[in-house]
Formats: sequence, structure tokens, C-alpha cells
Amino acid sequence: MATAADAELILRLYELRREETLRKARRFMVFDFQPKTLEELRAVSRDTKSEHNAAWRQVLSYWEMTSSLVLRGALDADLFLDSNGEGILVYAKFHHFHAVTEKESGNPFMKNTAELIERYPVAKARHEAFLKMLGIAPSQA
Repeated sequence: MATAADAELILRLYELRREETLRKARRFMVFDFQPKTLEELRAVSRDTKSEHNAAWRQVLSYWEMTSSLVLRGALDADLFLDSNGEGILVYAKFHHFHAVTEKESGNPFMKNTAELIERYPVAKARHEAFLKMLGIAPSQA
């Protein structure tokens, strides 16, 4: 059951999302960045001096942080999932690149978000809906 502290944390996370730098980064990651190939993805994810790479890192780390808060019990999962789906969308959007990038780096892609999706049926359903919206067949996911 959510507490007043959970509600305060949700509102603080919302305030962070409204911060101009994060808002711009989120806009880039959700709407503008549409890589069709692994090379296009790498052009952003590996160019550590670019503004787009900064957006990539900021958005992924923000959603990984929020998922971690839920997974570790610092934030009520139901309350979080009632109002936050963008991290799951980002995870779904780059899903078809996960296997290759994980093999290359040795690091799981958005591991906290992946665990959130597996642990909570609402998150799993949202992930499946995003995959469908993005035109990614379940067999590809």
C-alpha cells in the first residue's frame, strides 16, 4: 500500500522529469532518435562527447534509477506504475538491439527496467503493448 512518502517521491520524480535538460533528453530519446540499424544506435551510444549521447545516458540512468527505487522497496510499485510508463517504452524501443549490445558490453541493457517488467504484470502488459505499438513481434522480443 502506498504511503504519503511514496506520493512525495512520485511528485519529486515528476519534478525531475520537468527539468529542462531531462525534458529535452527525453524528447530526443522518445521522439527524435529512431535508429534503424545497430550502427545508428552506436553512433549515439558510443559518442561520449555528443549532446545526443548525454541524452542517451541521462534518460537511461533516470529510468534505471526509478525502477531500482521500486525494486528495492523504496517506492510503491502500484503507485509508480500508475503514472510512469516511459521507461518501459524506452526499453521496448531499443529491444531489438539488446542481445547484441549485451553480448558486446557484458552488461545487461536496462537491467532494472527489465526486472520491473518481469516482476509486475502491469509492467509486462505495458511492455507488450509498446512492442505491438512499435511493430515488434513478440517472437523478436
